[in-house]
Amino acid sequence: MPLIDAQSLDPPASTTTAPSSDSSPGNDDSSPSTTTPSPSLPPESSSSPPAAINSDHARSESTSERESSPSPSPISSSSPPNSPSPSPNNSAASQAQQSPEANNPQLQPNTRHQMTTRLKNNITKPNRRYGFVTTIPPFTQVEPRTLNQALRTQHWRNSMSTKIDAQIAHRTWDLVPRTPGQNVIETKWIYRIKQLVDGSLDKYKSRLVARGFNQKQGIDFGETYSPVIKATSTRAILKVAVSKDWCLRQLDVNNAFLQGTLDEDVYVTQPPGFIDPDRPDHVCKLRKALYGLKQAPRAWYMELKRYLLQAGFKNSMADTSLFIMNQKGLLIYVLVYVDDIIVTGNNKSAVEAVITNLANRFSFKDMGALSYFLGIEVIRTSKGLHLNQRKYILDLLAKMNMADAKPVQTPMATSPKLTLTGDPHSNPTEYRTLIGSLQYLSFTRLDVAYVVYKLSQYMQFPTTDHWQAAKRVLRYLAGTATHGLFISKSNNLNVHGFTDADWGGDKDNYVSTNAYIVYLGDQPISWQSRKQKGVARSSTEAEYRAVANTAAEIQWVCSLLSELGIAPTATPAIYCDNIGATYLCANPVFHSRMKHIALDYHFVRELV
Repeated sequence: MPLIDAQSLDPPASTTTAPSSDSSPGNDDSSPSTTTPSPSLPPESSSSPPAAINSDHARSESTSERESSPSPSPISSSSPPNSPSPSPNNSAASQAQQSPEANNPQLQPNTRHQMTTRLKNNITKPNRRYGFVTTIPPFTQVEPRTLNQALRTQHWRNSMSTKIDAQIAHRTWDLVPRTPGQNVIETKWIYRIKQLVDGSLDKYKSRLVARGFNQKQGIDFGETYSPVIKATSTRAILKVAVSKDWCLRQLDVNNAFLQGTLDEDVYVTQPPGFIDPDRPDHVCKLRKALYGLKQAPRAWYMELKRYLLQAGFKNSMADTSLFIMNQKGLLIYVLVYVDDIIVTGNNKSAVEAVITNLANRFSFKDMGALSYFLGIEVIRTSKGLHLNQRKYILDLLAKMNMADAKPVQTPMATSPKLTLTGDPHSNPTEYRTLIGSLQYLSFTRLDVAYVVYKLSQYMQFPTTDHWQAAKRVLRYLAGTATHGLFISKSNNLNVHGFTDADWGGDKDNYVSTNAYIVYLGDQPISWQSRKQKGVARSSTEAEYRAVANTAAEIQWVCSLLSELGIAPTATPAIYCDNIGATYLCANPVFHSRMKHIALDYHFVRELV
């Protein structure tokens, strides 16, 4: 079966709950919308070549509709055209003709609606009905920065003692004499106050970490790479689980890095505040990894991977942090993001057995049904799954002192265009911190994906214009904090994508920008907006490159679905609004004009 369908396919409408921006990522430099309209496809013609890319004429149709529709008449306070205009000569006569009510205020009709509001009654306390949407109760306690500050409070002393007991129970280290030439890494305590979704206290968390920046490669660390689950994989699996009404369970690993075995000899100092009085000059030779070590995430991942492979799971080739059990009709998926794990499958008792076996091997905290994962609130209803990052947004607004910011309707202004020129921002670190925080919102917010990508281009030398644009994103988020992604139940698990390109839209170097949204059924699961490599000589070339990038993403999604045991019922399709790119994908007639295009983009022809 070919990867991309050469037939026309009417794409379903999106079911996301986040509002779309007022333009699409095309020639007007805007973000991909969270709600993508179905394109109006042209009628099939025998003269047109079959192609995977379907031409979209929705723009011209919508434009003609706007031009043909009458514009609303403005409201005017002037007199009607046929009525005589007042003049000084007849002003006295007009006053004489006024009714008695005009000179008596008590007889005049009252046109104001006497509404009783909370403000008129001097009620300034927020309404509890809107507390979920507007704010989270602030947590007033301050996290200690040093050991001396933590030792003044009993709950922090208890937290550190609990952590040391866990280290001893896991036999994390052995005390050995210090020898000359040892690279001994210092340790320190980190303190965090963990909160629940509603902002209330969860627990006081102390963590003993190693100063891994003092490690030397080849001596006390080697391989350091550790994969995490991709956002696209997570959204795709959630879509499958919701559509098939599977259970979704969440696990939190206790002291995850302490359960990873080290292959190198690593020495650290004794924990501050817990030095052995009989052997104060000894150092700790680590058996297990500590947080802060360069190889700690990889050590934990390899330990978990070995166990899951022995238990009958297979490591996904499309995403190495995904483990799949597919045996005799039994399907179970395990998604790993460091120490946060999601387990789902088509057999609830088998899922429970997997969780029990994991708990017997590792120290886990069973969080029950999936509700809060990596800062994402998950609300499951009979119609589907709603994902939002409300708490993350409100915390970010409070951190940037914009909790009371006035909301705006769009995340990005249409003009002026952002460029490299301008007055330098006084605090570049503040700008980089904000953009880094906004990047994490792209998991559920398609409506800010493009503007965050655009602002990320100016991390090195941000200007005041860039800073104002970033603050506008915060103002937009202040009014849409509860918006997110809704994953609906659907039997349609076919793949299709929309692609577009902004030809030469960058005002600094005239490089084109491409964007795509890939759908699984009616659900967007993958989206991206990125600059192209090199300058495109025509809009057809820019669109053709965008199609090639979209085809590569769809090919990867199809590989993932194949490993998940999901077989789409229709061939994937890509929708494009450039007829030249459509012909170029299916017909090499333009080869003489397009011979300068890199050969790797032409692989899309093999998929048609």
